Amino acid sequence: MSDPTFSGFNEPHPHSRQQRLVVLLVDDQPIIGEAVRRALASEADIDFHYCAQANEAVATAEALRPNVIMQDLVMPGVDGMTLVHHYRIHPVLKHVPVIVLSSKEDAVVKSQAFATGATDYLVKLPDSIELIARVRHHARAYLNQIERDEAYRVLSEHQKRLLELNETLRRLSDVDGLTGLNNRRYLDSYLDAEWRRALREGTEFSVLMLDVDNFKLYNDYYGHLAGDEVLKEVAGVMRQTLQRPADLAARYGGEEFTVVLPSTPASGALLIAEQLCSAVRALALPNPAAPSGIVTVSVGVATAAPAHRESYAPLLRIADMALYEAKRAGKDQAVYRVREE
Repeated sequence: MSDPTFSGFNEPHPHSRQQRLVVLLVDDQPIIGEAVRRALASEADIDFHYCAQANEAVATAEALRPNVIMQDLVMPGVDGMTLVHHYRIHPVLKHVPVIVLSSKEDAVVKSQAFATGATDYLVKLPDSIELIARVRHHARAYLNQIERDEAYRVLSEHQKRLLELNETLRRLSDVDGLTGLNNRRYLDSYLDAEWRRALREGTEFSVLMLDVDNFKLYNDYYGHLAGDEVLKEVAGVMRQTLQRPADLAARYGGEEFTVVLPSTPASGALLIAEQLCSAVRALALPNPAAPSGIVTVSVGVATAAPAHRESYAPLLRIADMALYEAKRAGKDQAVYRVREE
């Protein structure tokens, strides 16, 4: 609470507070308060505030948000050292410079003051030129630190946002724009990573090659826009059918899709392939060009246990050959092809 004796110089400047220096003196002697007020009176950019009650000091400082606190060491009720400690643990005041005012030059007291958190130590009352210089130095340093912290915060926010945007762009670059599945570029990198993992762990590795049956005839009959909708529907079925986080569905190209099934034996891969055929059939999308009258898919299945110095490329070719066999056998079915040793 500001002492009414000095109410005339307690009002904040009507212009921007950020450009002014706010100084709070906490001292139980009004004569000291008046002396400091007079020393700072000629400084038009300094707003001086005075608090005579030690038990009101923290609340007053919290309300004023001063740039500098001048704290008397000897006060009734709560001593100055305790108040310095309270400032330093206060979330709002902990970085505010505190100039300790003492009645004498005492090395032990001075050492204790700095250890408690004081920024500076003055024997009261110093020459007004020195007092103004110290107040300005600490206040400006504090304001500069606030500006640096704010600039760093803004920069950090911008960097965080930039990282988020870069991650979004990266994800978008891995996604097929039409179906929302992963694209061929991401498929190749995923196959390589999971193939290496299967090699390290000694697990089986399965892939599916899926193709929409009679798709060219469908496009010729309904048009390419309708064909795009079919591809989206098939992609939705693939997302719903693949439940494990490690399983990946990607658009291989055109109406052809690939499914990567790490740690999956042939029996499990064939089961998923048959589920995909059944789920697409259940969509009952009309296709007059197909013998069944609806949109169907064919799936080729291949499984391998990765060996050293062997890539996943042969496994894709085997799955593609199995897909061809499914087409030749009448379509709308899944075929598993054993890799020839």
